[in-house]
Amino acid sequence: MLVSVDGYFEGPDHDISWHNVDAEFNDFANNQLGEIGTLLFGRRTYDLMASFWPTSKSATAQFMNALPKVVVSHSAFQPEWENTTVISADVIEDVRKLKAQAGKDIAIFGSNTLCVSLMEAGLVDEFRIMTCPVALGKGTSLFAGLSKRMKFHLTKQREFNSGNLLRYYAIINI
Repeated sequence: MLVSVDGYFEGPDHDISWHNVDAEFNDFANNQLGEIGTLLFGRRTYDLMASFWPTSKSATAQFMNALPKVVVSHSAFQPEWENTTVISADVIEDVRKLKAQAGKDIAIFGSNTLCVSLMEAGLVDEFRIMTCPVALGKGTSLFAGLSKRMKFHLTKQREFNSGNLLRYYAIINI
């Protein structure tokens, strides 16, 4: 999750043009994709990703297109991006089953509403939050909609030359 220093993961009108991305970030992202076995998206994030990655020729696109993708949507639809499954009925139970399968990590990019729901259901183990050195003043808070207090434990962090700061947080159930 990329966030501004004032805690927004997107600006007004879903703007993410402020994301601080460079070669060091891209190398990190590609290495991180190697640790992932499944991508999990909400519908809006899926639509954004599916409109870009299938036509990109980048190294990152190769990972994104090859990985299995699961989309959580309020209504079923026929996905056009390869290796994509849609779940729309009992999302919490379906994600619980997905998480119980052997394999690499499941990663959620964006999709803050989905993240909040899964975190409150005890299905998120870790957040990797990269803070970009920019303040937006308004937008969507990373944990908008959270209905209860959640506690985190900082497990490690990494500074990037761009000024981005990546923090790894384990969730402590309270």
